Amino acid sequence: MLNYIIWNPDGTLLDLGFYQLRWYSVLFGLGFVLGYQFVKWRFKRAEIDTKLLDNLAVYLVVATIIGARLVHCLFYDWDYFSNHLLEIFLPFRFSPHFEFIGFQGLASHGGGLGVIIALIIFARKYNLKKLWLIDTIALVTPLAGACIRLGNLMNSEILGNPTDVSWAFIFEQVDLQPRHPAQLYEAICYLILFVILFIIDRSQKVKEGFIFGLMLVGIFIARFLIEFVKADQSDFEADMVLNMGQWLSIPFILVGIIFIILSMKKKL
Repeated sequence: MLNYIIWNPDGTLLDLGFYQLRWYSVLFGLGFVLGYQFVKWRFKRAEIDTKLLDNLAVYLVVATIIGARLVHCLFYDWDYFSNHLLEIFLPFRFSPHFEFIGFQGLASHGGGLGVIIALIIFARKYNLKKLWLIDTIALVTPLAGACIRLGNLMNSEILGNPTDVSWAFIFEQVDLQPRHPAQLYEAICYLILFVILFIIDRSQKVKEGFIFGLMLVGIFIARFLIEFVKADQSDFEADMVLNMGQWLSIPFILVGIIFIILSMKKKL
């Protein structure tokens, strides 16, 4: 055990009694703040009014939470939420006693789908080029994803499978088994992808839609592969050859490949 990393952080940054500020919430917000700065830079480069960003931020936050929440509840934990429908939409637990818990349970696939829908609506409303706007948000999506996965790490959730690798984490809040730090794997992959996308975008040598396509392929291939060393998030996944996260990743990968091909053929 002395050869492994002992992990037992306090997930709460600030406790006021009636309200707890958790590291997950802070890191989730940090992802949006950092992303906002890069989006602002891209708006300025395209000479688009940055005043639109405040409205865009509202669209994205709402769409991310709604999409991520619905997919988690419907695909990962429907047995519970089918009997607690209000808890899908409200940040409270009503039984065995009433308490504020926030929105515990967000699926990245749903968040991504929600964002795409919100961007299409926003682009139509403010007369912006849809693919340009989608590329803009695709650029910063891996950065936000990395922050979210670091939040999962602080919460000791979304764990990896037991392993004996030297860099294994022992999540003391869960058990004493050394496990793959799957959250950290994803965060690192997403940060690398963000750097790659940023370098490509700065070159301004690719057609619209390429950044979006590469982001989808990069994120969801990483997600698909890392799922092999992650513990199942729901009991029903135990007998599946591919788990729910992998099945949900495949359509995103295929869509990403299509966008890359069409962009390279200059058909977008």
